[in-house]
Amino acid sequence: MKIKLVIIVLFFINTMSAQKIYFSAKAANDSLILEKNISDFAAKSVGKYEKSKGLDSLEKQLKLEILAGRFKNAVTTIGKYRNVFANSKYACTRFVNYEIYALAKDIEKNERTVFPKALEKAFNIKYAELPEKYSFRVAEIFSEDIPLQRTKLKKGLMALKNDSIANAAALGLAMSYLDLKVSSQIQSKVTDLLILKDKERYTIESFNLKTSGGGNVEITIMRRKGNEKPLPVILTNNIYAGKYDYAVGKRAVAYDYVGVVVNTRGKRNSPDEIEPFEHESHDLYDVVDWISKQPWCNGKVGMIGGSYLGFSQWGAVKKLHPALKTIVPQVSVGIGIDYPMTNNVFMSYMLQWIAYVTNNKLTDESDFRNFAKWDSINTAWYKSGKSFRALNSVKGIRDKIFQRWLDHPSYDKFWKDMVPYKEDFSKINIPVLTTTGFYDDDQLGAMYYFREHLKYNKNANHYVVMGPYDHGGAQSYGVNILRGYKVDPVARINISDLAFSWFDYILKDGMKPELLKDKINIQIMDTNEWLHVPALEKSHNSKLKLYFTKKENEQLVLTKDKPGVLNSTKQIVDFKNRDDKDVYFKVGKSDSIKINNSLVYQTEVLDKDLIISGAFNAQIKAALNKKDMDITISLIQIKPDNKIFFLSDFLGRASYAENREKRRLLEPGKIETIPVVNSMFVSKKIPKGSKLVVILGVNKNSAYQVNYGTGKDVSEETIDDATEPLNIEWYNDSYIEIPTIEK
Repeated sequence: MKIKLVIIVLFFINTMSAQKIYFSAKAANDSLILEKNISDFAAKSVGKYEKSKGLDSLEKQLKLEILAGRFKNAVTTIGKYRNVFANSKYACTRFVNYEIYALAKDIEKNERTVFPKALEKAFNIKYAELPEKYSFRVAEIFSEDIPLQRTKLKKGLMALKNDSIANAAALGLAMSYLDLKVSSQIQSKVTDLLILKDKERYTIESFNLKTSGGGNVEITIMRRKGNEKPLPVILTNNIYAGKYDYAVGKRAVAYDYVGVVVNTRGKRNSPDEIEPFEHESHDLYDVVDWISKQPWCNGKVGMIGGSYLGFSQWGAVKKLHPALKTIVPQVSVGIGIDYPMTNNVFMSYMLQWIAYVTNNKLTDESDFRNFAKWDSINTAWYKSGKSFRALNSVKGIRDKIFQRWLDHPSYDKFWKDMVPYKEDFSKINIPVLTTTGFYDDDQLGAMYYFREHLKYNKNANHYVVMGPYDHGGAQSYGVNILRGYKVDPVARINISDLAFSWFDYILKDGMKPELLKDKINIQIMDTNEWLHVPALEKSHNSKLKLYFTKKENEQLVLTKDKPGVLNSTKQIVDFKNRDDKDVYFKVGKSDSIKINNSLVYQTEVLDKDLIISGAFNAQIKAALNKKDMDITISLIQIKPDNKIFFLSDFLGRASYAENREKRRLLEPGKIETIPVVNSMFVSKKIPKGSKLVVILGVNKNSAYQVNYGTGKDVSEETIDDATEPLNIEWYNDSYIEIPTIEK
């Protein structure tokens, strides 16, 4: 009886998800019929989302309300979305394009005016409401790729057959239709209106500066109109040339500074070649020198920016100019550390990113956002078994920068010349504020600079703020929900406010930001508390040492007890097989973890609360039949309700585990000791009733190089080098050390 009931339920669910609704096939070629059908669909469908509080449902609700002509309702829903997403003051620009459109349509309807006039009125109303400090990036929202949106809509219209369409397809079609409609009807006009507002508020100048190294860089200066007194300058070095240049300049002005943005060589009007990362350590000294001599500068310069812009600041202090008084590197790319390789393993994403910044003088947004294209390139390369060097030729791409980077698999002079190295850090005596997050893609880079700075300069005036932020959040503001986790209220801070409070402290003799109670400031998830300590090693006071072992029934476990008898667990990875089927480790009734080419070790249920705080280390004892392998380790919490929560991970090449600068191949058949020392930092309370899970394995997918273990340059290896499968013996005296706080 139960089996029959399950079958009936599954049949009902599948029937509902595949339900067909009426939708005229003529809509594919008749815009009036299309609009009528979509409006009817929206009116019938919007009620499904009105009681939901999730972000995805709120987004669908607000868009369906606009399509159904319920414009005031849509504006209200946009406000609800912002409140759920983050502090609504910080998130004031989320869906601002849809908000202005809805306001304009409501004005058009109720005031019986033409849409262009209604749009201008709606824009002026909304612009007046936007807080200047938090709306600096509003112009970027009005730079959607309209041709790409049009192509997406056309693809959706291809599903219209026999006057019917699946409900899910209709929803997707409606969303695509609205996206294009909003962009095409308001984007150009609002952009013009924003330019007029900028002219009213700012003095903007742009010109080319020739550096002493022979390069040419584009400089844009933004000042508040009417303000003639010299001010400190906030400088940002930006390879992502475009409207973002004006955005960060406006932000500096909003906080009462002069904003200066320099574009790297080859960008905007620079005639040079675009060579990412290679010239900042030379060019930025000249840029700071020029700024410091201008009448609108009081002789003090600070730098800010995230990701590449964070890296740039470390490039700038390799040769420190006296006028550069402080830097605020956010989510800084650790060049050669975490990008374009992570612990010496090159990533496929590097090719997509290189195209993004080098295809033209600005940024190739359309190509970069074509994720299907890049996924197909990476998949085609992986399936082909060609060398990683051939990745750029899979679809006829030619890229010398990609090839140049691959020539440097060790952390060698090529990378070292771009940022401070060893003793260079000892000369950096200006205050530094680093921000990063537990889920920041460049956390390893940000923390590399911090550790090296403290290692070579014992008196370094360097502060760190870290919490439950991703790459975007740690350079903007904390959201309310991150990866399904409800972020503690104390962590929902505005990073821009923090940064400019820091600038006020250093450049204007203001008060030190209240959050910076000590050099290291870490938000411990699920405690609603910040941890303030003087040094990184003080972020924990104990370590949980767990051995990778197995019981007599072959179950793999993590145990505190060092095994009395040495034994091993065997794993086989066939690099010739490119038809990999995903393998999952099931947790509870509904959650699972992908464990391709990995083993799963887990603890017993915790009998007391545990606070993890820090980056785990591990010592892996293994014997294999190859000379190398790329190791993956993931640390995961299984919560008392059997839900999975990702904590931290590691990816690294075994032959570089001891020294990222020099490769030491493994000896086949010998039990090797492989240290793991550069994992992701996390801080979180793990309540009793939870389990800890460690997934230990070997990297083999399209996102990274495939290391076949021959000992040759991994970028040159092909599937022909796979020969026999990789055979690993993971020994039970291997262990992981998890930093903890014991109270």
